[in-house]
Amino acid sequence: MANVAVVGSQWGDEGKGKIVDWLSKRADVVVRFQGGHNAGHTLVIDGITYKLSVLPSGVVREGKISIIGNGVVLDPWALLQEIETVRGQGVIVTPENLRISENVVLILPLHRNLDQARESALGGASLGTTRRGIGPAYEDKVGRRAIRLGDLREPDQIARKVENMLLHHNALLRGMGRKELNADDIANGLLKIAPQVLPFADVVWKHLDEARRAGKRILYEGAQGTMLDVDHGTYPYVTSSNTVAGQAATGSGQGPGAVDFVLGIVKAYTTRVGSGPFPTELIGATGARMGERGREFGTVTGRARRCGWFDAVLVRQSVKVNGVHGIALTKLDVLDGFSELKVCTGYRIENETLDHLPASTYRQAAVEPVYETLEGWSESTRGARSWAELPATAIKYIRRIEELIEAPVALLSTSPEREDTILVHDPFAD
Repeated sequence: MANVAVVGSQWGDEGKGKIVDWLSKRADVVVRFQGGHNAGHTLVIDGITYKLSVLPSGVVREGKISIIGNGVVLDPWALLQEIETVRGQGVIVTPENLRISENVVLILPLHRNLDQARESALGGASLGTTRRGIGPAYEDKVGRRAIRLGDLREPDQIARKVENMLLHHNALLRGMGRKELNADDIANGLLKIAPQVLPFADVVWKHLDEARRAGKRILYEGAQGTMLDVDHGTYPYVTSSNTVAGQAATGSGQGPGAVDFVLGIVKAYTTRVGSGPFPTELIGATGARMGERGREFGTVTGRARRCGWFDAVLVRQSVKVNGVHGIALTKLDVLDGFSELKVCTGYRIENETLDHLPASTYRQAAVEPVYETLEGWSESTRGARSWAELPATAIKYIRRIEELIEAPVALLSTSPEREDTILVHDPFAD
């Protein structure tokens, strides 16, 4: 039985939540392997909308185990609030169906405050983070001063660990002319919340190894998108973790052979939240029309997303970096009614033609898209559940995308509803 990794193949917001939820019906275990509560997944099930940030999408399905892996940074206060929110919608979340890696790094209030202070200081040059402390928490992780979930089992050591962390943080605050933090206040906050989150702590790598040996199907769920990867994205306008498929193994404590099928989630057009280069961005009525039809507002921040034509160069690059076996093409219905559609097939910069997005920040901002124009369709694709229900020109658009990105469509989503999905190839069948 195949294990599947789901990754965003653009700048995030591709519709991973619905696809993971749809696939989780076939899975036994759903694992979130990177990021924090800066990533939002919206699920629409039987008319009920669930907005998840750090909880794996599989949590809304009964009988599934949801796991938060070691590659995630976790705000325990935000986690408990999210659990209470979904419980209010009838979703049962207990240590029986949610397990969190004991070596996951914790996001503390000081991380959130530092994130906010930095973004405010940068003003118009800000990176566009969600200001939720994700970046500073990852910095403490690699700086080897972070507090991890398992550390809460040793209350007599918390104060010492907090003091070690504040050697760094208070130095930063002094440099910004801000008030220094009190170690006792932070330690007491952790000791207070420890009994509420420790029941979820588990040896995740061991649990996943046992699940694989037992023939269980595992679904690895990524957050954000490939072009927000700290190594492979539009640096520095990126997130602070690796969002690519390779992180599925590292971020959950598994070897590289843990993933059998990589499913790239691809929106039928392109969006981006926050700052950074966006070669196919549409400023004007067409982009606004896409945003309105696609309800392009961030799940976490509520910020309007920037919209543009499909960028085949960017997605092809994501396919290569992730080792994508097939894509899930989402939000095709948003393009209903456009008389013509454009697809970016290359970039041009200073009389040079490129078949990839360059690493240089300057060159990324300077590239101009080379477009191919395709015929649109007037018929509705919303809710289609078979190829026969799609207009011929919509199928032609899909086939041209497959050619340009050098990857086949495995799933096609035609609305936010769970069952409005056309299955071309079941990733779990490999």
